[in-house]
Amino acid sequence: MALKDDLSSAVAKILQDLWSTEPGRVVPEPEDLGLGNDATTLDAAVLYADLSGSTNMVDTVPTYQAAEFYKCYMECAARIIKNAGGSVTAYDGDRIMGIFIGDQKNSTAARTALEINWARFYVINPAIRRRYGPGAYQLNHVVGIDSSNLFACRIGVRNDNDLVWVGRAANYAAKLSAISEDNTTFITAEVFDRMLDTSKYGGDPYRLMWKQRQWTQMAHQRIYSSTWTWSL
Repeated sequence: MALKDDLSSAVAKILQDLWSTEPGRVVPEPEDLGLGNDATTLDAAVLYADLSGSTNMVDTVPTYQAAEFYKCYMECAARIIKNAGGSVTAYDGDRIMGIFIGDQKNSTAARTALEINWARFYVINPAIRRRYGPGAYQLNHVVGIDSSNLFACRIGVRNDNDLVWVGRAANYAAKLSAISEDNTTFITAEVFDRMLDTSKYGGDPYRLMWKQRQWTQMAHQRIYSSTWTWSL
C-alpha cells in the first residue's frame, strides 16, 4: 500500500498547489524549472519534423542501416534548427521538435522547414545512394508548424524528468507532421498570416511557395502546404 499512498499524495499535491508562472525570454532548459508547479510561458512557433514511412523502413532495411538513416536525418534537422536560432526541445522516436521565439519566429520556422527538406533531398538521400547503391532506400518526411502561447513545465521525478510543452502549437504541429503527404511542409493560418513575404515567395519567376488547403481532420481549418526546398 505504500506506493499507492505515495501516488495519492503526489497527485493531490499537484492538483492543490498554486502555479508559479513567469514569462520567458529564452527557451528554458529542464534545470531552469522546479519539479513543483513552476512554469514558463512563451509566445512561440513549434516545428515538428517527422520521418514518414519509418515503419516500412525498419521492415525493409537492416537494422544498422535504419539506425544510420535516423541519425543522418536527426543530425541534419537539429543542426539546421539550431543554425536558424531555434532550440531543439525533444527527440521523439522518428521526429524532432524545435521551438522558435522572437518577432520573426513564424518566418524563421517556415524557412527552416524548407531547409530541412533541402537537406533531405540534396544531402542525405544522395549520400545514402552513394553508400548503398542507386536502389537504396530514400528518406521521406513531413514537417508541421504552428504558433501560439506555450506553457512549459517540468514533469517526472527526481533524476528522471524533462520539460513538457502545453499549448496548441505543440499539439497542432505534431498533428500536421502526421499527415500522409511525403516531403510536404504544413503550416497553420496563424503562421502563414504572420510570415514575412521573404518566407512566402521564392523562385524565378518569383511566386508564392505555399498552397492554401483545408485541414479536413480539424474542422476544415485553413492551412498551407509546400513541397519547396530552401538551399543552404
